[in-house]
Amino acid sequence: MWNEPYLETCCRSALHRLTLVRPHGRPDGLKDGPCLQRLAGMGLARARPDGRFEATEAGLDRHATEIARKRA
Repeated sequence: MWNEPYLETCCRSALHRLTLVRPHGRPDGLKDGPCLQRLAGMGLARARPDGRFEATEAGLDRHATEIARKRA
């Protein structure tokens, strides 16, 4: 049974971008800023002290099971 909150397409893309830039993080204030905030609220991303966002372990797991799985 599916029990995970639904991710809009834009938020799925934002999560994928977080996995691509791993150590660098994504700065706030870009077009995907609202999605980064939403992902942070869901526990899939977090804001770092330097103002950039990075994926959490939960975000990396969600990406692996939902987004990367479709690319394989």
